[in-house]
Amino acid sequence: MRRNFVCASCIPAEPVLDLRLLRENPEATQARLDRRHSSYDIQPLLSLDQQVRQWEQERTQLQARSNEIGRSVGQKMREGADPQSEEIAALREEGNQLKQQIADLEQQERQVRSELDTYLLTLPNLPDETVPLGSSEDENREIHRWGDDRIREGEFAPHWEIGERLGLFDFERSTRIAQSRFVTLLGAGAALERALIAFMLDRQTAAGYTEVAPPYLINSASLTASGQLPKFSEESFRCDRDDLWLTPTAEVPLTSLYRDEILSADQLPLRYCAYTPCFRREAGSYGRDTRGLIRLHQFNKVELYQFVHPDHSEAAHQQLLANAEAILQALELPYRTIELCTGDLGFSAQKTYDIEVWLPSAGRYREISSCSNCGDFQARRANIRFKEAGQKGTRFVHTLNGSGLAVGRTMAAVLENYQQPDGSVRVPEALQPYLRQTVIGQP
Repeated sequence: MRRNFVCASCIPAEPVLDLRLLRENPEATQARLDRRHSSYDIQPLLSLDQQVRQWEQERTQLQARSNEIGRSVGQKMREGADPQSEEIAALREEGNQLKQQIADLEQQERQVRSELDTYLLTLPNLPDETVPLGSSEDENREIHRWGDDRIREGEFAPHWEIGERLGLFDFERSTRIAQSRFVTLLGAGAALERALIAFMLDRQTAAGYTEVAPPYLINSASLTASGQLPKFSEESFRCDRDDLWLTPTAEVPLTSLYRDEILSADQLPLRYCAYTPCFRREAGSYGRDTRGLIRLHQFNKVELYQFVHPDHSEAAHQQLLANAEAILQALELPYRTIELCTGDLGFSAQKTYDIEVWLPSAGRYREISSCSNCGDFQARRANIRFKEAGQKGTRFVHTLNGSGLAVGRTMAAVLENYQQPDGSVRVPEALQPYLRQTVIGQP
């Protein structure tokens, strides 16, 4: 059986949830975790924290006594006491015993603190108070729809049939190259994917995001900082000979761009977009979406990411959502936006909007982007702070992320929504300058 991966060297310097909040308001914190309709329990954490604080107090007292003995011995020696006297020997013996007690306490404290920090890593973010209550995706709340007038009636072929008929991609040969749930794009299919990536990046950089091309292999500390480890170790592909993993999403390397750094407040907001291939095992999803581009082990995605001042967090969330929706509007693809309920929130999110695109062959909407506000959760794990000019101390930034968009799913939506009666696919007007053609698959 696979176990969740915990990297001892990846424990954050700061508690991933505010320990002061847990200590002072344990009932309220537990209640907010319970809103997720999961079995998270903070009592073991509080017990470990109490033990650590008790030992810290004992160690402080022992250290104070040890320092007192050191000063006393020094004073007596300056006053001319015999270094070999029974009094000096007794004080030194007591001092040695205290040093051993302190060393033993430090070792016990380190072990329990490590258990405490490891337990903290397993706790998810606390849902924002505005998130609707619910136990599953069935209780998510629709916010709005766009493009209802573009939804056509009739029978529509699924995108995998369109793509295979037009020679856009090949799943069978991909299985020979790798395994199931991989795809090889061919000809106009490869060109369409490349056009979508370029189109998305151009739109987002025009909207004020800075393009980033991050590494595709990432270390355990980066996965831990973003919240992927230890919970999602089974979902990720690991390079066993190195402390490296294939990135499951560009959110991971973007989170760690400023890991262990202190920014100045006037640097915020920092807004980035990144194209990467993404790799996921899709553990537990076998039997679902086995055909087509919806659920693959390798897929391309353009990610949006923001580091913002906490006071501007909610406004940034609305902005990020609008930036993702703008891609679908430009492509004239019908979609709806929903707010996730507490029981459907992702591990690192305190509030999330999902965008779902219309797939006519299925007659329903399918997720194409998830736009989340993580508050200071990832910043605590990554130890990313900012400092206000003229003010003492530092604060944690807020981080936000969202797909802008999942490229394969966008391709699926384009193929299905723009299929023509003659079997061809009309190219969306916004993509025509990138693809340099108006139709795919002339009859």
